[in-house]
Amino acid sequence: MRTIKLILAYDGTAYAGFQRQPNGVTIQERLEDALRAVTGEPDLRIGAAAGRTDAGVHARGQVVHLRTNATIPIDRWPAALNSHLPEDIAVVGAEEVPPDFHARYWAREKRYRYTFCIAPYRQPLARLYSYHCHRPVDVEAMRRAGELLVGRHDFAAFRASGGSARTTVRTITRLTLTEDPPFLYLDVAADGFLYNMVRIIAGTLLEVGTGQRSIDQVARALKTGRREDAGRTLPPHGLCLEEVVYGDGPNIPPWASEAAPDADSAP
Repeated sequence: MRTIKLILAYDGTAYAGFQRQPNGVTIQERLEDALRAVTGEPDLRIGAAAGRTDAGVHARGQVVHLRTNATIPIDRWPAALNSHLPEDIAVVGAEEVPPDFHARYWAREKRYRYTFCIAPYRQPLARLYSYHCHRPVDVEAMRRAGELLVGRHDFAAFRASGGSARTTVRTITRLTLTEDPPFLYLDVAADGFLYNMVRIIAGTLLEVGTGQRSIDQVARALKTGRREDAGRTLPPHGLCLEEVVYGDGPNIPPWASEAAPDADSAP
């Protein structure tokens, strides 16, 4: 039995999220259909995904693992699977990994990007991959507010209702805002994320940038942990799972065994 790690890129527009569900076509469903066709194993399913992205959320570096008896050379997995996948999903990497590798529990860090379009007028060709803000934006104010979120904090105020995480403490290792007109990129890296956390951070910082929220109010949200003290949840289409970073073995913080979805689920 082999354990295979796959790296996926996909446009989430047409899908009801990553994780298989009774209603709606999902990334997992399409991937598992391709895996069964390539391996000839009718019951094959992936073991886990690093992030369970919600409907409309995209990925450049989603990671899954699976166990199989297929003897396909590892360098042929991407091409073989891509021949059975739709145009909006691609396997961009494959690696044979230790038997106990786990796409979620071995992850040291996940990196997400939220893309804002800050042009005066909407950009039709970017509408599926960015959130358009028609107001002028103070990027420096957003950066100052973002600095408050870096480090280990209780992010209860930045979790949507419906999450069931046992603890709301997470560590953001990096948060940057990069201007590349007409786009503004919010990049967030952390050891894990809460339900809708990235999209709520994006909404909160955007409100700071447009003068609807003060930096002191962001600090207050961290202190109180009340959802109403943070900003709105921005739509999913601006969010992309960019990369998942792994170490040499399991990395299981206290919250990792929770059944709750993370940042990008319903994000």
